[in-house]
Amino acid sequence: MELSQTDKLRIQQANARKRIILPDGTELPKLGQGTWNMGDDLSKRQQEIEALRLGVELGMTVIDTAEMYGEGKSEEMVGEALKDIRNQVFLVSKVYPHNASKEKIKEACENSLRRLKTEFLDLYLLHWRGSVPLKDVVEGMEQLKEEGKIKRWGVSNFDASAMEELLSIPGGENCQINQVLYHLGSRGIEYELIPWHESHQIPLMAYSPLAQGGDLNSRLLSSASVNEIGEKYGASPQQILLAWAIHKEGIMAIPKSGNPTHTASNGASVEINFTEEELKELDRAFPAPNHRTSLDII
Repeated sequence: MELSQTDKLRIQQANARKRIILPDGTELPKLGQGTWNMGDDLSKRQQEIEALRLGVELGMTVIDTAEMYGEGKSEEMVGEALKDIRNQVFLVSKVYPHNASKEKIKEACENSLRRLKTEFLDLYLLHWRGSVPLKDVVEGMEQLKEEGKIKRWGVSNFDASAMEELLSIPGGENCQINQVLYHLGSRGIEYELIPWHESHQIPLMAYSPLAQGGDLNSRLLSSASVNEIGEKYGASPQQILLAWAIHKEGIMAIPKSGNPTHTASNGASVEINFTEEELKELDRAFPAPNHRTSLDII
């Protein structure tokens, strides 16, 4: 998908309109960029870098990575991609749970900063909950903030009860976001977690919004409802899934793209605005559960 300058400007403007707001008042575009499984293959490095840079140009300025991704290789690739555009990007990385203790988190963060070739992270997330007490995680995150190594922090893969516990800890109220798996075929968070976040005005960041791989991905992409709605907008099934993932208030998504063509396609999805009837049709095809379910995690 080749984009003209007019196309790029239109997508930039759409990204500027569709935003989430963090508790500290920071505004972010609803569409960012993920980097899972990127950076491992050196033969793809230049293509991945071009994809990320195009995304930034299109207004997808949130870039999410983690020390776990390729054991630091993803962060190194991101650091290379942002060489002269770091000030245009809201940079996110995640710490392993076993590195989240007060004793280890500073070193883990400094290692991420070194690989990313930056002096600070805009957002640092606990990748998932481990054995380190949340009280210690919060204290470690707050210390990193005081030292200027991170601007703010959040969590990933937390359900409503874990979020409730987090907010009961001194400093826990400074959590800015929760990154969780969410897509049209995995809607369990709509029963309890999304209402919790709405009531506490803490946004969510959806990873795997395209349900990467497997039978579920195939069912979503081949769905008659998804494809019929796509035809109305001249959009691919992937674009419909991505537009759906960000249609609710307070939810952004971080699709991964390893090449500029996919990035352009992802970016264009931000222009899709569903009608109520279209949303109902997608609900009928892929209904949300009417009971509490365990959090989907990959």
